[in-house]
Amino acid sequence: MTLPPHDLNILIPAEAISARVVELGGEISARYAGQPLVAVCVLKGAFHFFSDLARRLACSPELDFLQLSSYGAGTSSSGRVLFRKDMDVSIEGKHVLVVEDIVDSGRSMEYLLGVLQSRGPLSVALAACIDKRERREVPVTVDFPGFTLKEGFVVGYGMDYAEQYRELPYVAEVVFRN
Repeated sequence: MTLPPHDLNILIPAEAISARVVELGGEISARYAGQPLVAVCVLKGAFHFFSDLARRLACSPELDFLQLSSYGAGTSSSGRVLFRKDMDVSIEGKHVLVVEDIVDSGRSMEYLLGVLQSRGPLSVALAACIDKRERREVPVTVDFPGFTLKEGFVVGYGMDYAEQYRELPYVAEVVFRN
């Protein structure tokens, strides 16, 4: 797929991400100290955030992965959530921390949080690198937000545009040229 002409405008530099991940690691570790926790990475976009955050958690969580999809190759959600890979670890009787790259409409997270709640955890919380509250279409709360953005299609730090730009160490807005 050939992407339309565009530029990238850095919104959140790598240094700011790193500092915020350290803060979040402390907050999450304090909340779950001495309690059973499963941290769940939502693939593919959250893998950088999850990896960095997991190394900052002092509460000895179990780590697991799952994959949802609602974007395809476009820049806006299709509105349909696909569950591509399920978790391997049981969450019954444990706290669950879902780690996501970005929460905007909230539809994917509403679906996922409902599925996880039905599996008998003690609690389910959500950490997201990017929280776009203004774009919410359903009531989903990000318990541990990294950064709040109002608008723009963003890439980098695991987030992609048609599978491009995941490797960038910063978050940038895709700015389309006329």
